[in-house]
Amino acid sequence: MPGAPGRFPPAALLAFAVVGFVALVVFGSGMLSLATDRDVIATPGMSPVPGPLAFGVAAIAFAGVLWPVLRAERPRYTTVIVVALASALAHLAALWVLALVFGGDLATATAAVAGVATGWGSAVVAGSAVVAGWAAIAVRRTAAHQPRWPWERDEDDE
Repeated sequence: MPGAPGRFPPAALLAFAVVGFVALVVFGSGMLSLATDRDVIATPGMSPVPGPLAFGVAAIAFAGVLWPVLRAERPRYTTVIVVALASALAHLAALWVLALVFGGDLATATAAVAGVATGWGSAVVAGSAVVAGWAAIAVRRTAAHQPRWPWERDEDDE
């Protein structure tokens, strides 16, 4: 029922989910950095550019994997596991490649990925993907409708 009148279109749910995912990643990374008194990616000799770009790639992977899920009539909640894994793995792969592209050597890129994978960085990405993906699936499954003012409702709606 993607085209049912009054229902949230899957594209709108995806947009809200991606914005929520990015907001949760930024918040989680910032709080992680504040709580541990460490940089999000604390690898000496690495440019500051690959980190944010890798988060962008994770957001694209999140959207790409969540899109077909949201197009289903009644998506399954368990698909957030796949969404979370894809987002976290895309983040790690992008971080490694981007560290090499932006002047790091193989050892620096590998150390950065190892630090993020064994620290809380990947957990923040995966956890953000679970929360944002689950919320979008919940709205899709509950057949939530777009809000309307009282005078916009038809007599049939009541």
